[in-house]
Amino acid sequence: FPLTFLFHMYFLVRYCRLLEEGDFRGRTSNFVLMLTFGIFCMAVVASYTKVHFLGSALTFMMVYVWGRRNEDVKMSFLGFITFTAPYLPWVMLAFSVLIGNSITIDLIGIVVGHCYYFLEYVYPVIAELRGWRIKRIMEPPSILHWICGTYVEPPPMMMEEEHEHQD
Repeated sequence: FPLTFLFHMYFLVRYCRLLEEGDFRGRTSNFVLMLTFGIFCMAVVASYTKVHFLGSALTFMMVYVWGRRNEDVKMSFLGFITFTAPYLPWVMLAFSVLIGNSITIDLIGIVVGHCYYFLEYVYPVIAELRGWRIKRIMEPPSILHWICGTYVEPPPMMMEEEHEHQD
């Protein structure tokens, strides 16, 4: 395996684990939805860009989402470049360019990560503030909750007639 492959797989496993143990603790279906969203979007984009291996794009997506959710974490790259977590995907992109890789695959991951971050964390806040009817776009369907073991039966709805009799 080339060194870049091992480099990307290390970052994928590390930041996937950090997301799973952090933001997605107890939210397995949301984590699966994030992966599914990312893989689907990357596959669609890849069909137009003639990219064949999307492992590093998935790595960049995970790193992007983790970095945006951990904005205050201070990091160091190669021991002499210090920055905060949101800049990690950009530092990795610069390093990737320095070792001669194309930026196309990495940028696909960053763009897809940004789209996910916006739909999961930014859009619901905007929708709530503006009173939009659809508050969450990235809510996993009930079947995914059931498959992942996080399904909770919704409370029974009271009919208007029952509500009127209780008054």
